[in-house]
Amino acid sequence: MVFRRGLFWIACILAATPVSAEVYFVKDQKTYFAAEKKLVAGDTIVLANGVWKDFEIKFSGKGTKAKPITLRPQNAGKVILSGQSNLRIGGRYMIVAGLVFKNGYSPTGEVISFRRSKQDLAYHSRVTNVVIDHFSKPDRYESDYWVGMYGKHNRFDHNHLVGKTNKGVTFAVRLDSSESQENYHRIDHNYFGPRPVLGSNGGETLRIGTSKYSMFNSHTTVENNYFDRCDGEVEIISSKAGQNVFRGNVFFESSGTLTLRHGDGNLVENNVFFGNGKDHTGGIRVINRDQTVRNNYMEGLRGTGFASALTVMNGVPNSPVNRYVEVSNATIENNSVVDSSRITFSAGADTERSAAPVDSRFRDNLLTGTDSGTFIKIQDDISGIAFADNLLSKGRTEKPVQGISETDVALVRAENGLLYPEGLTLGASRDLKPVTREEVGVKWYAKPPVGGRFGTGKAIAVAPGEDSLTEAFATAADGDQLVLAAGDYLVNKVLPLDKTVSIEGPKDGVATISFARPSLVEIRQGGSLRLSSLTIDGGMAPDSVGNAVIRTTIFPIQSNFLIDLDGVNVTNLDVNRSFHVISLGKSSFADRVSIKNSNFLNISGSILQAAAETEDYGQYNAEYIEISGSSFQDIGGEIFNVYRGGRDESTFGPHFSLTGSNFLNVGLSKNNITGASMVLHGVQHADISGNNFLDAAPIKIVHTVGRPQTRISGNKSANMPEPILEELNFEGAHRAILSGNQFEGAVKP
Repeated sequence: MVFRRGLFWIACILAATPVSAEVYFVKDQKTYFAAEKKLVAGDTIVLANGVWKDFEIKFSGKGTKAKPITLRPQNAGKVILSGQSNLRIGGRYMIVAGLVFKNGYSPTGEVISFRRSKQDLAYHSRVTNVVIDHFSKPDRYESDYWVGMYGKHNRFDHNHLVGKTNKGVTFAVRLDSSESQENYHRIDHNYFGPRPVLGSNGGETLRIGTSKYSMFNSHTTVENNYFDRCDGEVEIISSKAGQNVFRGNVFFESSGTLTLRHGDGNLVENNVFFGNGKDHTGGIRVINRDQTVRNNYMEGLRGTGFASALTVMNGVPNSPVNRYVEVSNATIENNSVVDSSRITFSAGADTERSAAPVDSRFRDNLLTGTDSGTFIKIQDDISGIAFADNLLSKGRTEKPVQGISETDVALVRAENGLLYPEGLTLGASRDLKPVTREEVGVKWYAKPPVGGRFGTGKAIAVAPGEDSLTEAFATAADGDQLVLAAGDYLVNKVLPLDKTVSIEGPKDGVATISFARPSLVEIRQGGSLRLSSLTIDGGMAPDSVGNAVIRTTIFPIQSNFLIDLDGVNVTNLDVNRSFHVISLGKSSFADRVSIKNSNFLNISGSILQAAAETEDYGQYNAEYIEISGSSFQDIGGEIFNVYRGGRDESTFGPHFSLTGSNFLNVGLSKNNITGASMVLHGVQHADISGNNFLDAAPIKIVHTVGRPQTRISGNKSANMPEPILEELNFEGAHRAILSGNQFEGAVKP
């Protein structure tokens, strides 16, 4: 069926379509594939508005620069590709615009591929104004790309990619054949929306090339994109090829760095990094030869080590392609680092990474740190870097560096929103103009809000009684708060949590929840839970294997979740030998588990089991675990069991904090096979301070990889052995810092 009405929402594309071209309006897949076989230069296929389920689109033809072939919806954003759908583009001068992928996932390894087959790649083709929204594989550790770019001279612009939760790069430029090398692709004005922490390697937002093909040049330009809260792993962008340009991009509250991982001769300029004080927000990491980093602006970054605001790595002598090539002939100039935690030179220096940077320049940079700790860290020889005319205004360096002068200067915020030194022209240029969220992506598709998940809905009053909470829970919407009156509540069904819900007790009186099933709440896809001012009694629970007040479903969970307990009393979890409070299963990941001002009494198992990922692939179950101001009495198992195995260095967590809490008779059950009151295996950041222990099994800390930071300080105990400290991959004394603790009555340094 030929459809000849003009659609004006994308006039720039239609202007290239001659009046005499065919416009095929199709309403089903059969008609689409019939039309696709007829396409000639200048033709257009229009998909009828609606949901197209399980639609694997193949789109290939021979357009020309003057007469491209176009695929678009009847109305922008009104064609939804759901279920198991994807798009494969081949041929020349092909344009795809205005489609939305949501409520499903690709049945193959890519959602959008710039090749129809290995023999039919895309050239001079464009994808624009397309949305991919949470279109992730059900299993978080099953890998795919959302976009795979092949061929040459292709463009990906003004698109919206948000919410990838499974393993695999969001956007990959592939150099796995000669036809895809020296490609001169352009990736511009896209909105790369929040990518949650993966809890494993493989969470990059953008990658160009791979280690295997890193000796080839890509000539890909990445410019004027907005990276919003892209937290997948330590590398937000991983450049693994040569001769790429990264220009004018903004990184907003994104944990990680733009990393020049492999490949030579890349240019990084005019990019802006806003950390706003968020953990692990970083800037630019330099590795390899002939890299240029100039006129970039970094503010409020809190990353250290590999995630510093500026990181210059040490290399491996005669490095294989998959390791670290020595930094040589790097130019780092006219950059501004403002209110940031760290700049690191010779990062990663060890017996393997022993090749310090050579023949490099670091000049005309403005460097301002914070008021605490070392700002400029030097981990090895930096004589191969020529420093000149750099200004350090705040923060301290490990040792004086000729070419970095220390002078306090006032910083003034200019009209472009950036800070500049008053009366000086040092650092980034004053005409730098950061691209905004409004200037990128798709105009007709809302970007996700910035803010918390809890308390965004309505308050629902719930009266005491049998299953009254069950009924209220079933009708609650995302963000709602169930406010319980004083009294007793019996729950006869496991509450299936697939939304964000808060359950709050009364300001006066006590609300006690009992449950007659093995669990009170089961977290599923989309669920997050806050409990406050409640008492939870496990006395009516059956004797079942795997009992837990809060558990995750046995099925993989795509979305990250939150668990918050504030002012909660949990008691009588003793019907069997391993009744837990919180149990996180495989393929589940908590952004945060928070317990504060809560009390736990008479529990046979653990308070938190976050140790399901035991294959030692670097995977784990929770990013932040925060416990404060709480008490734990008569707890049979290890109170907290957190596990991250393997030697991968691509993630920041887990983080564990335990402060101001009291422990009595914990971890001493004969069923506790670990023999410890808590086990932190592979935790990267741990702070155990200001706690009191009486009659307790020892704390066990196992360091596995990287530079873990463990501090155990100011704790008091009686009848508790000293901590058990192990190092699995580090020669020398254990790196945990112990100070001011009292174990068995003896004060230890």
